[in-house]
Parts: sequence; C-alpha cells; structure tokens
Amino acid sequence: MRELALVTGAYGFVGRHVARALAARGTPVIGIGHGSWGRQEWRSWGLAEWHTADVTVETLTTYAGEPDLVFHCAGSGSVAFSMTHPQHDWQRTVASTFAVLEYLRVQRPSARLVIPSSAGVYGAAVRMPISTDAALRPFSPYGVHKMMAEDLCRSYAQHFGIRSALVRLFSVYGIGIRKQLLWDACVKLSQGVTSFAGTGLETRDWLHVEDAVQLMLVAAKNASTFCPVVNGGEGRAVTIREVVELVAGRFNGELVPTFSGELRLGDPTHYEADVSDAVAWGWATKKDRKTEMSAYVDWYMSGAL
Repeated sequence: MRELALVTGAYGFVGRHVARALAARGTPVIGIGHGSWGRQEWRSWGLAEWHTADVTVETLTTYAGEPDLVFHCAGSGSVAFSMTHPQHDWQRTVASTFAVLEYLRVQRPSARLVIPSSAGVYGAAVRMPISTDAALRPFSPYGVHKMMAEDLCRSYAQHFGIRSALVRLFSVYGIGIRKQLLWDACVKLSQGVTSFAGTGLETRDWLHVEDAVQLMLVAAKNASTFCPVVNGGEGRAVTIREVVELVAGRFNGELVPTFSGELRLGDPTHYEADVSDAVAWGWATKKDRKTEMSAYVDWYMSGAL
C-alpha cells in the first residue's frame, strides 16, 4: 500500500516543492494551509487535495486523512516579521507545531514527522562551520520560536513516542522565491539602486530548494524517537557581496554595488553549515549555486513580477 503524505504550508515556497517531489515518486499528498491558488495550480504542484485552513488539531482531524508522512512546512519564514509581529510569529510557528504534534499523538502516532527548522536557532554562532551540537543562542523572535518548536518535537518524541526529524535549513533559494537577498537585490538593481545594508562581508550558506527537499525526504526515512537534527546547507560560506555582484553582473556590468556598513536588527554576521550529519545519511547537494543563482536573475528579468 502506498504511503500518504500530509504537507502543511504547501502553498509556501518549500512546502510546494516538497509536495511536488513526493508526488513525483508516487506518493499521494494532502495539503493544508493558507494561499490563494486554484485547483489547476495546486494540482500542478502534486497535491491530490488542498484545504485552506489554519493548522489546528481540529482542521487536521477533519482534512488530513491518515498520513504516514507529515512535513510541517507551515510557519513563519521572516526574521523581520518576527521583530514587528512577535505574537503572530509565535502563532504561526509554535502553535501550529504543537497542533501537528498533538494531532499525531491522538490520531496518527505511527506517522513520521519532518520539521524544517532554521539556522536562526543558532543566533550569533561562535565557531564556523556550525555543528548541530553548537549552543543555541537565537537573537530574534523568529529564532526563538523555531527553537521552541524543536523543543516541542523532542518532548513529544520522548513522552509520546512520536518519530520526528529536524532539518535546520540555512539560506534556501530557487526560482519562485520572492523574499530574502536574491529577490531584494533583483528589485533594487532593476531600479538602478546600488546601495545595500551591511558591509558586504557578512556570509551565508546557500541551499537550492530542490536539494533542501531531497534532504527532507531523507530525513523522513531517519525520523525516530531520538528526534535527529541535521543542518541543511551547501557547507560553504559565501559573502553577501559575492551574491549581490553576481546579480549586478546579470543585470548590467556597469552597476557597482555599495554597502552602508549598517547591520539589520536580528541578522547574524556569519553562517556556514556543518553538513556532515546529513552527508552521513547519504545526502549530497546536486545544484551548482552560481548557475542556479544566475538562472534566478534571468527568471526575474523575464517577468517575475
């Protein structure tokens, strides 16, 4: 009998790619969350069913069916939003995670759960690359709430036997995402604006969304009551300047990005993932970052708006 999968937040960038990857291997997928898309569109992303609703115990009981796999992709995805709307950010991330876990405890205790967490739980990490056993010092509500969601997973694994796995995603990108550095750089440079915050020497570890999804599928196989944690990144630190200059080069070779030196509240200075635990599972990145980032800029220039 085929496994049934539930993807919360399936309208979101990561969620819809998870749904498509599951469907491609023959797994029926039920999606629940918020998003304005018609039947033809959500079916094109691999969903067998789509339900527009908050993620609560009641809605999951009504719509989720009897899933064998749950990918809880619903939740906040913005540090900036968490700084201005901390209560809403908590609701989206912590409350929804609690609902999923409680639903599994009562209705589907045999299911396996994957939570896409965030590198934001590390905060200002002391050592690079960051290993999964590094101290968690989040300094934004976003990071705090992701950490709380992780703690809930561990609690339900320990006390109720819920099998889960946590994937701490670093900077996920890919065609279709309309936020974060690549999008912001495209918007600015397309308008001739060349000034950016920070020094340009800040670093991030990038991961293409399709590589991120494959890691999450591998994580589902490794979900257990030990609630394993892996980092999702390329395993390489890349400066902000390098990324912005790549974007500028695709737009117009005469555009020269400058940096104000002013750091944004809640943003860490450096991130680089230790991905050895994920590699030990047999996972590896397949996408070439420069090629895919160039493709992203071309997508934007072709009419992403």
